[in-house]
Amino acid sequence: MIRSFYRADNAIFGRIGRIATEDVVLHLLLTKCVPILLYGLEACSIRKTDLDSLDFVVNRFFMKLFHTNNIDTVKECQVFFCFEMPSTLLKKRVEKISETIPESPEYCVSNCK
Repeated sequence: MIRSFYRADNAIFGRIGRIATEDVVLHLLLTKCVPILLYGLEACSIRKTDLDSLDFVVNRFFMKLFHTNNIDTVKECQVFFCFEMPSTLLKKRVEKISETIPESPEYCVSNCK
């Protein structure tokens, strides 16, 4: 999953390089790379360390994009561009799914026949 993210990330940089604006690159990251990172994770229980690993990958992308190794600069860029981290996006996805599926056992019994 992380390897596929890096493959997609490198494809973005390889195709458009430094020609496109940061807005365009971040939009491509959000629409093409982050879904690769989050695919199917709603169905799994994820540890905090795994969530941190997902965020780390995106932080490294920001470091590459903005030519910095300073995490504070990266965080400021994420706030400036209103970029949500994968851990936040995953929590929202799980909450959305939890809202649509009733928790009562009767629902499962009646609808699984």
